[in-house]
Amino acid sequence: MYTREIQPPRGEPLEQGLPLQGTWTAPFDEVDLLRVRKPFSLPLPGWMKDCRIKEWEIFIVQDERFFLEAILCNLKYFRWAQVLLYDGQRKEKLRFRKLIPFGLGVWRMPRNLANASIDSRSYGFFFRIHPWLDADIIKVDIDIEAARKRPPFTAHLEYEADRSGITPMAVNLLFTETRCMYAYKAVMPVRGDMVFAGQHIALNPEKTTGFFGDFKGYYPYQMHGVWCTGLGFDSQNRRYGFSIAENQTKETFKNNENALWVEGALTPLPPVRITMPQGFESDWVIQDMEGMVDLVFTPQTQIVSRLPLWVIQAEYTTPIGLYNGTLLDAAGKPVEIRNHRGFGECLKLRL
Repeated sequence: MYTREIQPPRGEPLEQGLPLQGTWTAPFDEVDLLRVRKPFSLPLPGWMKDCRIKEWEIFIVQDERFFLEAILCNLKYFRWAQVLLYDGQRKEKLRFRKLIPFGLGVWRMPRNLANASIDSRSYGFFFRIHPWLDADIIKVDIDIEAARKRPPFTAHLEYEADRSGITPMAVNLLFTETRCMYAYKAVMPVRGDMVFAGQHIALNPEKTTGFFGDFKGYYPYQMHGVWCTGLGFDSQNRRYGFSIAENQTKETFKNNENALWVEGALTPLPPVRITMPQGFESDWVIQDMEGMVDLVFTPQTQIVSRLPLWVIQAEYTTPIGLYNGTLLDAAGKPVEIRNHRGFGECLKLRL
């Protein structure tokens, strides 16, 4: 069975200006990657270092019928938001994306999750995030006005971090000795309300599960990664969630961002290989070398966003589909996943 050291909480993922590598059980008091000493070989002013830091927060909510994914990114040259809502009963989806030029200096994601807030406003769109872990809650508000081919959508979500037994995961991983990425991930019940095309949707926390992720990093100029996320209830009616990634960090056996939660309990997972023998539109095979991860993801609805802008190239594919297979928790007990809805992410970014 794979294990890795889980460390107690600390103030920041740095020591004497150098990034640490590890896994922790709580968010840091502050994550300010501008405090990293000489992340590049040349001495750069603060604004240029800030320009190289990419950051985003992602929210995934799922019950028996609806699947919602909302992401808000600050890539410094521009801000980007995407909201996806999928109705599994009617096989209908809402897709919204917004690109807002400029995000350097005057706009950044929160550096702590204790009690912070950020909002993005533009014509016909409002997205507000209030991470308030001091009060064991995370609040999200989304308001999208109607367009010619899109009905209006409104959501108010509350992630309940106060449930007993919920253990989040914070990691800091290295690209080089002085450049790193940070990630905070947690799976918890969600309550809230959504209004879509005039239909009110009440989310019952006993049947609704949410994933929250907070990311920051000196990601490579040519960034690529694949993420797989699934939520739900297994055959024993246990709430579970997993987040698995294949990225560009080093020493992934010692530390990585892969995790499984069962009834809130955290199981760190080993590094995996995510292969797509017939391309990303066909089955994704997700396996490790320790016998803890054996999944197949079958995409059903493809959502592709492309952004070709001279030196900037971005392709973000987020298929919604079904997971099948088995995961093992820290006690060696299997979590059987049979036709559970989830989604994948495949990102190629040159920025």
